[in-house]
Amino acid sequence: MKLKNKFINFLFQAAALILMDQLCFGQSTITFNRVPLKNNVYAELPLGSIKAKGWLLKQLENQRDGATGHAEELYPGKDDLGKESNWLGGPGSSWERVPYYLKGLVALAYTLDDAKLKAKAQKWIDYTLDHQQQSGLFGPVKMKDWWPRMPFLYALQSYYEATNDKRVIPFMSKYFRYELANLDGDPLREWGKARAGDNMDVALWLYNKTGEKYLLDLVDKLKSQAYPWADIYNDNEFFYSGPDFYPRHMVNVAQALKFPVVYSQVDSSAYYADAMQRGINYIMRDNGLPQGLGSGTEMLAGKSSVQGVETCTVVEWMQSLETAFRIGHHAATGDQLEKIAFNALPAQFSDEIKNHTYYTLPNEVQAVHGPHNFNQDYTDGIVPSPYSGFPCCRYNMHMGWPYFVKNSWAATPDGGLAADTYGPVEITTAIKQKIKVKIQEETNYPFDEKIVLKLSLQKNALFPLRLRIPAWCTKPGVSVNGIRVAEVTPGQYLLLKRLWHNNDHVVLNFPMEPVARQQVNNSVSVERGPLVFALKIKQAEKHTKEFAVKGFYETEVLPASNWNYGLLLDGIDFKKNVLTVKRKMPGNPFAQDSTPVTLALKAKRIPGWAVDYNNTAAMEVPFSPVASTEKTEEITLVPFGSEVLRVSIFPTIGAPAYNSTHYVEDFDDNNASRLVTYGGIWFCKDKAIHTAVNPNGTSGSGTKAIATNTKFSNFIYTADLTVKSPGDAGLIFRVKDAAIGADAYQGYYVGINAEKGTIQLGKASDHKWIVIASAKCPLELKKSYAITVKAVDDKFEIFINGSPNAIITATDNQYTSGSIGLRAYNALATVDHITVNAL
Repeated sequence: MKLKNKFINFLFQAAALILMDQLCFGQSTITFNRVPLKNNVYAELPLGSIKAKGWLLKQLENQRDGATGHAEELYPGKDDLGKESNWLGGPGSSWERVPYYLKGLVALAYTLDDAKLKAKAQKWIDYTLDHQQQSGLFGPVKMKDWWPRMPFLYALQSYYEATNDKRVIPFMSKYFRYELANLDGDPLREWGKARAGDNMDVALWLYNKTGEKYLLDLVDKLKSQAYPWADIYNDNEFFYSGPDFYPRHMVNVAQALKFPVVYSQVDSSAYYADAMQRGINYIMRDNGLPQGLGSGTEMLAGKSSVQGVETCTVVEWMQSLETAFRIGHHAATGDQLEKIAFNALPAQFSDEIKNHTYYTLPNEVQAVHGPHNFNQDYTDGIVPSPYSGFPCCRYNMHMGWPYFVKNSWAATPDGGLAADTYGPVEITTAIKQKIKVKIQEETNYPFDEKIVLKLSLQKNALFPLRLRIPAWCTKPGVSVNGIRVAEVTPGQYLLLKRLWHNNDHVVLNFPMEPVARQQVNNSVSVERGPLVFALKIKQAEKHTKEFAVKGFYETEVLPASNWNYGLLLDGIDFKKNVLTVKRKMPGNPFAQDSTPVTLALKAKRIPGWAVDYNNTAAMEVPFSPVASTEKTEEITLVPFGSEVLRVSIFPTIGAPAYNSTHYVEDFDDNNASRLVTYGGIWFCKDKAIHTAVNPNGTSGSGTKAIATNTKFSNFIYTADLTVKSPGDAGLIFRVKDAAIGADAYQGYYVGINAEKGTIQLGKASDHKWIVIASAKCPLELKKSYAITVKAVDDKFEIFINGSPNAIITATDNQYTSGSIGLRAYNALATVDHITVNAL
């Protein structure tokens, strides 16, 4: 019997090795960095080497059966993905749309090994490879733009890695020679100037394949013509370019995160190597959202529960982190990537990945048509649909899940493998001495804490495994063949270098405990491991449009249950406030009703927290703690990515604790973290705060920055104010119920218009502007004035530059107390030395 079992095991192993050979057939070889590039850089495994399993496979299958598989039917126009596209020689103008789509399509097709998807991709690839111009230029003949060719190069790179098609390398070499010869006469501009890191990344990949030195010259040329991203990230310079919006466009910011990391292979100084993480730190400090990235609608939009993130931002930020993992090997990179992939990414899609939303908000209590007063606003921007918002995300979104799978593991130059992210996958590759190895990663992570790696080897082999240990896990455990590994450190890579045998197994345990993270307005978000949780809201769906492709709709979603809850948190040990409930693992864990992990917490409703003035979104989360006399209820939280509607930033219940006596802000640390932005943007530079300039030369209508932790009744409020353009800017006070929009608040405003020489006191009431009093005053543009407001009960006095005589004296009794802040209406303004003292 023992001999029979051994023979059966031998047959199984032989069959597995034959399968490995079949899977590796046609793929390109793994190539590491050549001299003079930075050594010890990891390399992507050829596309198709990593196969998704379990819940992760379900996401790819949903893409195949949903948005990706039907994209050419959904968008058949000549300017989209139709037969008359200029990427197929037609009269259309598809610009970036075809390259975006193809980049994700190729990755999905070869990860799934799906013949139909491969055929869809092949026609675009064949036409392009077969119609390269004699000069080396490729793509639409009339398209004079470097940018759309960049994502197409990524598609070709993936395609070559999967197929080893011998046309690709000469094609790329010829194009890159053309590019180097023509960049001086036709330099990078606009999107290409912002996204040159993509171009550089593929050029270095080709250099490692061919060793052609001109490619290094090309990378330096691209770097010299691109935006100075290393400077921008190192010194928080997103708003230093005046009306040039490209360096603060959040998709550009996310996409260019890879730029300094890619260039650090050429110049390995800390200035480039550390720039990405420094930039992320600034972005998250000033604009961070609980799902792991910064707000952008479409520009960086500050910390807010009702400012969203664009689908393009999600997938581009993910790719930047995937690239950074191979080059920098920082465990924090994988932690960030998982948070985005497991929360932000699924939140952008419907369960079946037939719809997406252009923007997704942390607190999104209804998904209906209408204005939000975002910097770039779309009436359907948060409505699930194949056509939501601007037509970029519907093409670019396809790379999200397949790129996550293909970048989850990488090859290391010392003959080993490294795991950046975890999930149910199967890796088939060849390691040192060309030994075939398969690793089956069996897990329901991040919904479960246990990950099992089962190794199948052609023969015994000595090689290293590097496994990321998440920083959020305080008590990680790792064992090899049942023997516990000592010194497993959170936030580091664990190196397991040993002689591996067939059927060895590694077990990782990452215990997950609920934690509360502080968010805007002293509120909290709730996390467990890499998952962010949000209030479970019953969703009432209404199809508002049906598309030509069966099963695809535009769908408005309204809440069918209460959403305005604050959390009751007792004591300092947060996990004691939370009951974790685990259920059977479903096929798709991002379906709200069947998600395998939920959290139960105590909460009270906050009746005054309602929808905003446009009736399209919630009001900003109120400053915590918030008083509530409502009954205590138990609420259920589900994973962030399992809902269309959600509240993920919660106020807490308790006795309010506002600053009502003394407030000072001088911005000496170039930080305005105590001010919350409502529309537009304010940024710090040179120890003062400024309104950002839009492409039209203004700050936008009614941008506000409010110290929401303040509540003053009678006071003296002084600040130095400089108005540098037409429009008006000044101080707001006794403010409550602020939202995004020009007059979207309740409170008073005193502003100066230097161009017209006027100072005006007024109020916003019922979403209308009402003038209380005004005066003429000799004012100059770009000159600083000390503005003082004295408020006592219903009497207001306005002073300039310390004059003992008020320039305005008026009365009004509508508002008796509230927050202080800043406001600008179309004006470029600078404010410094804010002081408020209660009387």
